Amino acid sequence: MIAGSIVALVTPMTGDGELDWKRLDELVEMHIAQGTNGIVAVGTTGESATIEVEDHLAVIKRIVDQVNGKIPVIAGTGANATKEAVELTERAKELKADACLLVAPYYNKPTQEGLFQHHLAIANVDIPQILYNVPGRTACDLLPETVARLADIPTIVGIKEATGDLVRGRQVLDICDGKMSVYSGDDETAAEFMLMGAKGDISVTANVAPRLMSEMCSAALSGDAAKTRELNNVLMPLHKALFVESNPIPVKWALYEMGLIDDAIRLPLTKLHEKYHPVVRDALTTTGLIA
Repeated sequence: MIAGSIVALVTPMTGDGELDWKRLDELVEMHIAQGTNGIVAVGTTGESATIEVEDHLAVIKRIVDQVNGKIPVIAGTGANATKEAVELTERAKELKADACLLVAPYYNKPTQEGLFQHHLAIANVDIPQILYNVPGRTACDLLPETVARLADIPTIVGIKEATGDLVRGRQVLDICDGKMSVYSGDDETAAEFMLMGAKGDISVTANVAPRLMSEMCSAALSGDAAKTRELNNVLMPLHKALFVESNPIPVKWALYEMGLIDDAIRLPLTKLHEKYHPVVRDALTTTGLIA
């Protein structure tokens, strides 16, 4: 079972928008060294929406090869066309990803039956699959009753619940009831969600604070509520600052400020507005990540 701090890894780029393979390798090595428990390759934070299919698959392969079995690699293979999602998932399996993360189909606003049929079709690919519900970005909501139907499918092993609503989180935990793992997709509420029973956090914050996030998730999974909340209080400035603009804009600037990547992002996303630089810089300073 995949559990703990799972980084939703950024995709480093050069100034001209090309993929920066050297920086990607360095980030992967940093995460292995600092205790990250898993890596999501080319998810939302990895700019999946602006990376061409060939490069998307190349990033997955690069990370799988670099990790070399040390920690699980979860490939982002979601799409709003079912056929495309199936094909990406098949390719991720060929590239030896450990699992796939499948965002609910965005923009076309399918019905709950459409969502069920979409994931049912992808589930025919024999690789562990994690559902990803983030209605704030997709304009559709994978409701608990649909999750309950999907939880009985053997290849569907988990769900990333990113609503940030702990009442919804409790519903999903109760519905899954051990049939599949539940993960937080919202850093600000992840600590409490894990103390309620979630198995980990698919995290943006882990990009900049991998060791702290690993320690916090470990404390939560062991049931140490006091230590979990103590560490989460240290991390809270980052949880908030890394969402002052759309993800991954702030986290990529934070990593640039830390000297770990270039200040590069693909349109239609833009670099972090300078008015937010002090906010993100202060959060990095407060948590001891920069001087």
